[in-house]
Amino acid sequence: MPNIKTYRISFIILTVILVTCFFINISLGSVYIPLKDIFNTLIGNASEQETWQFIIQNYRLPKALTAIIVGSGLGVSGLLMQTLFRNPLAGPFVLGISSGASLGVAIIILGSGLIGGILSSLFISKWGIVIAASLGSFLVLLAVLAVSLKVRDTMAILIIGLMFASITASIVSVLSYFGSAEQLQQYIFWGFGSLGNLSWEDITILLIIYVIGILLAKLSTKSLNTLLLGENYAKSLGLNIKQSRFLIIIATSLLAGTITAFTGPIAFIGLAIPHITRQVFNTSNHKILLPAVFLFGAIVMLICDSISQLPNSEFTLPINAITSLVGAPVVIWLLVRKRKMIF
Repeated sequence: MPNIKTYRISFIILTVILVTCFFINISLGSVYIPLKDIFNTLIGNASEQETWQFIIQNYRLPKALTAIIVGSGLGVSGLLMQTLFRNPLAGPFVLGISSGASLGVAIIILGSGLIGGILSSLFISKWGIVIAASLGSFLVLLAVLAVSLKVRDTMAILIIGLMFASITASIVSVLSYFGSAEQLQQYIFWGFGSLGNLSWEDITILLIIYVIGILLAKLSTKSLNTLLLGENYAKSLGLNIKQSRFLIIIATSLLAGTITAFTGPIAFIGLAIPHITRQVFNTSNHKILLPAVFLFGAIVMLICDSISQLPNSEFTLPINAITSLVGAPVVIWLLVRKRKMIF
């Protein structure tokens, strides 16, 4: 097993890679901006052209910060779910949170014909969609929390979460059947996910909830390590299973639900990043895994967002497609090379 010094060196290397990916991400776009002007803008100095400074401050920097928040948040929430359910296929959306957000957005977009007029345009605004997604995921969260307080078996919560996802998916299918082509297109575009639509006000709100979720995850570190031994053994060690489970579900819901509400559903990151981290660090200790997943998630998300930038073009590829195309082969390669899954 690696010692503490090895882990510290690994974290320093990951931090350097993260900073490098951050600057590379900001430098890419339809408009070429010299690195000197990027550095000047970031440290508060004036750039040679005001338009370059405006692009960096209002488009590229918010998008890069959003990528870090999304990657690290989904990675951490995926780690929490995989440990709680002791299931390598569990992800941050296994509780039906993403499905609840999708249902809220589907009701607003696909059901807008039932509202009509001025109210329809009001609800389909950016904040209308964010609020609808938040309410949808929050209602599913309340249902899952109510079940978690009644049910003793953790696996039963997993199954119930999947059932909630199936119910919401079926309602979305019905709404899609009656929706117009324009409404379906708008809903599909939301499902592609996007990191570049957030203003500084949006990022501030997202960041506040994100920090709360990360702090709750950090508080759950000892419980997560104990749960790896099995629930019965954890109880014998004095762990309050219901309280720990409740805290982990709240942390996951805050991270995954809020990120989905602001950026749309982002695939792969929450499921795969914990596996990549375990293979690289060769440990199941969450004191090491939690910050490592945080860094890996942010790095991979920045790389995927950089790849999605079409060179010399104002268009970007759907971030959902890139995360899956880039990430899935990496996970397959790591698992085949290691021939076992550390858990």
